[in-house]
Amino acid sequence: MRAADTNVLIRLIEQDDPAQLALAESAVAEGPLWVSLLVILEMVWVLEAGYGRSKPEITRVLDILTSNRDLVLEAPELVRAALDLWGKGTADFSDYLILEATRAAGHSPLLTFDKRLAKASGAQKV
Repeated sequence: MRAADTNVLIRLIEQDDPAQLALAESAVAEGPLWVSLLVILEMVWVLEAGYGRSKPEITRVLDILTSNRDLVLEAPELVRAALDLWGKGTADFSDYLILEATRAAGHSPLLTFDKRLAKASGAQKV
């Protein structure tokens, strides 16, 4: 299975470059694309920092990605769990995804200096 880099997802989401959008849509039309957790993390960062997207807007994007048949996420259950925590908490999405990946790997607690993340179950302030 072919995989998608962050910039391919960003073109599909933002539709801000017609030529690249057409190429990204063509790639998706050829069959599902695998999306790594690292690409998800970078995509969220790009949407926030580069495009000024709000938490609710990014939440909608992640909801769509986790249920899209044309994209196969590396660990959709981790993305959904992190998304749920992000919706309730104040830490960054990346922090919650790290927490969920740690939990899934059976390593707990996640030690952190991040006061916001430390409030989540499974995290502990150092």
